[in-house]
Amino acid sequence: MKDSQFIFPPGTKIRLSACDPGATGKLKDKEEAAGRLESGVRELAELQDVLYAQGTYALLIMFQAMDAAGKDGAIKHVMSGVNPQGCHVVSFKSPSTEELGHDYLWRCAKELPSRGGIGIFNRSYYEEVLVTRVHPELLRRQNIPKHLLDKDIWKRRYEQINNFEKYLTGNGFVILKFFLHLSRKEQKKRFLERIEKPEKNWKFSTADVQERAHWSEYMKAYEDAFDHTNTSWAPWHIIPADKKWFTRLAVADTIVSMLRSLHLQYPTVPADHKDLLLKARGLLEKET
Repeated sequence: MKDSQFIFPPGTKIRLSACDPGATGKLKDKEEAAGRLESGVRELAELQDVLYAQGTYALLIMFQAMDAAGKDGAIKHVMSGVNPQGCHVVSFKSPSTEELGHDYLWRCAKELPSRGGIGIFNRSYYEEVLVTRVHPELLRRQNIPKHLLDKDIWKRRYEQINNFEKYLTGNGFVILKFFLHLSRKEQKKRFLERIEKPEKNWKFSTADVQERAHWSEYMKAYEDAFDHTNTSWAPWHIIPADKKWFTRLAVADTIVSMLRSLHLQYPTVPADHKDLLLKARGLLEKET
């Protein structure tokens, strides 16, 4: 599977109605995908070890999607083999009072991974051009000067996000942005499952159904965000999400492919350090 099939060149109009959320590429079934995912998870763990040891790049992975698209499951299954010491997952909920006292990028900026690390954002600063666009009344909570609450606010935010991401990539960050593309029909099916199965009741909120009523508005907001923030340095990956097994494999393949492209290597030690290693080995071998 080539992850390029999910990337649209910058400047391309991304229309979600033209993207099939039920696509599975050339994969025949769930069993085939499971085997490939297992192999991908193992390779990802190996690549993460070198990424951590090399300590030059930082990998930032962002997930955006409608509710029930499978963000949590994708993170859980794809990252199941990585060393927790080099991986940090953050789920961004409604902004707290402290977060509202800062600019909208602040709460994400302070959670960025360090060099050698992998940072995973379950939702991100993109909520500020998605949820706040569908519900502009939320902007009033941010105490933004009134003269900045004009018709150009979204245009400015797209520009700010692009500049922020360009700054990060210019400092050794690799950014992967995933949109898990779920159909409205499949979302309904998953919501009903959460209601019918007691062990999944905790996942369901009546607010989810209320937001579903704004589906077309969200699709428009997403498409506008893609059109303005799908850049060469941080492109969007539109991943079909109606089949969870395919979503997880596509995400894993994309991450592995990106890490491979970095040509990561374990650090080499200087000659004087090798001499110290030999001396240390000699002392250890002399021990009784």
